[in-house]
Amino acid sequence: MVELVDTQDLKSCGHCGRAGSTPAPGTHSILRMIIDLRSDTVTKPTAAMKEAMLSAPVGDDVFSEDPTVNRLQSLAAEMFGKEAGLFCPSGTMTNQIAIKVHTVPGDEVICDEGAHVHYYEGGGIAFNSNCSTKTVSGQRGVFTAEQLQQALRPRDIHFPRTSLVTIENTCNRGGGKVFPLKNIEQIRSVCDSNGLRLHLDGARLFNALVASGTEAENVGKQFDSISICLSKGLGCPIGSLLLGDKEFIDKARRIRKVLGGGMRQGGFMAAAGIYALENHIQRLSNDHQMAKEIEQILNESELVKHVLPVETNIVVFELNPEIVVSNFIEHLKRDNILAFQVGPAHIRFVTHLDVPEIAPSIIRSALLTYSSSSSAVGI
Repeated sequence: MVELVDTQDLKSCGHCGRAGSTPAPGTHSILRMIIDLRSDTVTKPTAAMKEAMLSAPVGDDVFSEDPTVNRLQSLAAEMFGKEAGLFCPSGTMTNQIAIKVHTVPGDEVICDEGAHVHYYEGGGIAFNSNCSTKTVSGQRGVFTAEQLQQALRPRDIHFPRTSLVTIENTCNRGGGKVFPLKNIEQIRSVCDSNGLRLHLDGARLFNALVASGTEAENVGKQFDSISICLSKGLGCPIGSLLLGDKEFIDKARRIRKVLGGGMRQGGFMAAAGIYALENHIQRLSNDHQMAKEIEQILNESELVKHVLPVETNIVVFELNPEIVVSNFIEHLKRDNILAFQVGPAHIRFVTHLDVPEIAPSIIRSALLTYSSSSSAVGI
């Protein structure tokens, strides 16, 4: 990412052409490179995507009359072997709609303890669906059919009725770990044996598909509903899709309206989604490759205690105990690297299409300069 900044805001930095470079006399702003690794949600539309958005035919989607929205919904549903789709503003909304459709008040939802629907959606399961959650302790977000079986409650009036299981793929808090298809198939079998619905939070599902080489339709047939996000690695400015059979989507459309998610000329945003599905999926492997390069750099650094094995585009690492996390993040920021703290000593980097190719070498340099600085330890 390159942005225009005021020269008076620039601080000392050793990288030419970035913040800290000496501006030419009489100039008031220069271009600097920002390496934003906080999330893949920070991506901005490419020029080609913006062109597709501006030229999109539109209508009123609340009346189901926006041709571009309808095309996007059909395209995504067909990819995963589903009958229908629903375009929504966010992945949180698609997840919450799915949970609402699959449950009745008083039910219980089973998920991993770090699942987005449980950890990061503001208690939405309780707020929107009047349901409780029962969590299992998976390995970096991946749990097994045996764990699910053990978590099921007996059919007894004293207990909530378990009606839904949710899986997240890839697992955000697990450092972008891929949920293996074999595990999913075994979990599906347990769900079928116990009359349970299975929902997929696929916020980074395309990262999982690219990394594992799995066909979308092979994943789609395992689930009653699927949420896919367009505004992360695929680079759209907004939007997620909920996929399922026609009856499910009819119910979901009504709930979307109740939640205030109905959009009118949504085709301008849907066009970005179509462009992304047609052009940005395979390039995700570039993000994965860069994440692996960063993983190697971090493993070689004396500042880093441990790095979770990288499978996709998320790198989670733990700093050594003597390193003050806030100081480390500020040091990166002075080098125009933006990062995110995800634990007491843990930091997350997320690679995406707006991260420049030079990022790994700049990260390496920032680690070296921190190691040699007098403020590196304990303050």
